[in-house]
Parts: sequence; structure tokens; C-alpha cells
Amino acid sequence: MDRHERLGALLDMVGQRDKIDVDETAEELNVSPATIRRDLDHLAERQLLTRTRGGAVASNVAYDLPLRHKAARHAPEKQRICAAAVRLVERGMVVGLNGGTTATEVGRALATRPDLNDRGESPALVVVTNALNIANELAVRPNIKLVVTGGVARQHSFELTGPLATRILDEITLDLVFLGVDAIDPLRGAYAHHEGEASINRLMASRARQVVVVADSSKLGGHAFAQICPTTGVHMLITDTSAEPAMIEAFETEGVEVVTA
Repeated sequence: MDRHERLGALLDMVGQRDKIDVDETAEELNVSPATIRRDLDHLAERQLLTRTRGGAVASNVAYDLPLRHKAARHAPEKQRICAAAVRLVERGMVVGLNGGTTATEVGRALATRPDLNDRGESPALVVVTNALNIANELAVRPNIKLVVTGGVARQHSFELTGPLATRILDEITLDLVFLGVDAIDPLRGAYAHHEGEASINRLMASRARQVVVVADSSKLGGHAFAQICPTTGVHMLITDTSAEPAMIEAFETEGVEVVTA
């Protein structure tokens, strides 16, 4: 586990337990207490937790972890998922991307795909997104026409939500949308932790000819607070090879094409 992954793990632990101890955490993560102290000090400087004598406690931030600390979780799996996802994209398509680490990686993979990276008379792709971090990365790509929804930014996911975000989406059609989700279940469908994000993601899915959920195997079979869409609204699920065969079969029984990468 590198430092980036360790910082994410520490924030996870604080968020779940409210309080952690340096020595116990060092043993759990198999590093020295001195390393944990330095990491906790680093996170405390950024006001992501509060240091205590011998440990740390949750601060007044929401523990929907900031994307920069989530990014390293299941990183190899996400990279393989994204590589499979971008193979679905053809030149000239209008592609939708919501927020989250997996969708962000899909955006990066699209931006750097060699056959889409030339400067033709017209953009190779149109990308529609409600995620500010994705927009920030794609805005400098001359081969991509970028459309950003309006809305109010959520600090932790960088997604734009609310009524202002619906105006553009109501007027466009997407060839393909890649949805990052917090959970997806073969019977219950795709879910997000935040109802505002779920609402915008649901609208993006409704405007797309093909809905592709990109989710590592840790997201399968779970559920979160707000439904994005039922399973019948998902055409394809791209996940990693750690997915249980029975889970894959359950999705396929519901009519979802499953790709493992």
C-alpha cells in the first residue's frame, strides 16, 4: 500500500469509526506508528480529520471522501475497466460522463486514445459531463468538444447537481453514457449515496441510447441511498475479474450484458 492508498484508508477508517488509535492503526495497516502519525498530521493540516493524543477523530467534514483520496482505491481494476469502456466509443459519438473516480479515468482514457487524438476539421468526440474535475481535464483537449451542465457543485464529488443542471440535459441526446455508481444490484439497480447526484445521473441515463455502468466488483450486490435507475435501464456493466460468477449470472439474467476486464 503506497502513501496515497494509505491516506484514503485512514479517512475511511475515521469516517466509519469516528476515532482511531495510532498503534492499532499501524498494526492494521502494517506500517510503523511514526508513519501513521505523519499521515494523520498531513490529513489534519488539510482539515480532513482532527488529531488527538495518540490518534485522530472525525472532523466536521462529510466523509463522502474527496476524490483525490478515493482515486487509488481499486486502481488496477479501474484502469482495466476503463480500457474496456473506451473501446465502445467510436469517432463522432456524443458521450456522457458523470462524476466519480472510475468515470474520471474513463474521461482520461478517452482524451488520450491515439485514434481520437488528432486535430481534424471537427472534434473527434463530444463529451457531456456534470463533473467539474473531468471538465477541467478535457477543456484543454482540442480533439474534444466539451459540454458542461449547469448546477451547484458538490465539494466532495465535484459533480454539478440541482435544477440548473437539468436544462441542458433536457435538450440533448447522448449516444452513450458511462455511469460511475456507488452500488449496483441485479434486482435493485444502480445507486448513488447522494440524492442530487442520483437525480442528474438518472436524467443523463434517460437521454442516452446506451447506458454503461462502470463499477469495480466491490460495488456489485450493494445498495446506497438513492436510486439512479432500475436494472432494466442498464444495457451493459463493465467490472473486474474478481466479480463472483453467480453475481455476473444474476445481472445477465436481468438482461444486462456483463464485461469483465
